[in-house]
Amino acid sequence: MKKTNITFLYLFVLNLFVFSLSAQSKTATGKNKKNAYLFVYFTGNSPIKECIRYAVSRDGYKYFALNNDKPILDSKIISSSGGVRDPHILRCEDGKTFYMVATDMTASKGWDSNRAMVLLKSTDLINWTSTVVNIPQRFKGFDDIKTVWAPQTIYDKEVGKYMIYWSMRTEKDPIERLYYAYANSSFTDLETDPKPLFRPLSGALTMDADIILKDNLYHLFYKTADKKRDGIKVATSSSLTSGKWTENDRFLQPTTKSVEGSCVFKLNNSNDYIMMYDLFRDHSFQFTRSSDLENFKVVDEEVSLNFHARHGTVMSITDAELENILKKWGKPSGL
Repeated sequence: MKKTNITFLYLFVLNLFVFSLSAQSKTATGKNKKNAYLFVYFTGNSPIKECIRYAVSRDGYKYFALNNDKPILDSKIISSSGGVRDPHILRCEDGKTFYMVATDMTASKGWDSNRAMVLLKSTDLINWTSTVVNIPQRFKGFDDIKTVWAPQTIYDKEVGKYMIYWSMRTEKDPIERLYYAYANSSFTDLETDPKPLFRPLSGALTMDADIILKDNLYHLFYKTADKKRDGIKVATSSSLTSGKWTENDRFLQPTTKSVEGSCVFKLNNSNDYIMMYDLFRDHSFQFTRSSDLENFKVVDEEVSLNFHARHGTVMSITDAELENILKKWGKPSGL
């Protein structure tokens, strides 16, 4: 009788333990699922606005500024110019490290005043280490560059390194061109000389590039212009650096207004993508949606921002990551 009771008690405790582990596992899995979004942006053309700010969303359409729309980093500390613009954020291949790059510039010093970019690294989206990379100081043969604009990062699976790409123009060639270089393993410097990445057959300006990998094909979205219009076009390739890009020569944005600073991101739990861009003359943002990265439909009626944003990027985050940054900067009303 006693032996039976002991056996029953043992099995009961064992089942309770297994159930507890299972519940913890499910909770961890739930919190680590990407159900939210982080919007990283700056707000305008003065030092107080040329700072990195955060906003969050649960559905990819409605965004709420964190920290009362105040900067989450001090531009005077992380930059050489006193301002940063065009922030781009990337989740690394390990899933838990984050890289961010930004233009080291303040417009008050002139549109051709910057020569550098800022590289940042974090493991919690709160604490960031940073490094300034000044292109003419770091590399020979780039003394005549006038701009280092809108850097972004992507993992190049062919070489196993993180590529940073950005646009530059020089005194000899006063049109923005796309360049790339590979970051070192600690993401504190560029370890290769800048090289041309892509130039459209038209020879037109190429800037604000954003590269998305879909179905083993790289989609390079970029701002360009012709005699009649400016806007976003796309080129595709199976390799980032082969130089073999197939161009789609039509503008993708379903508006005739001037746009720049496009960002394309995949919606969580969906096969659709959002392409957002800066309607810089109207001082507003527009969101569009697509399933094929070629045809985009405006979805402005579903979108709301309780802040004014300029060129920025959106990245999917987990529930746990959302909780973590809300603990740091507070939960905004309406989220």
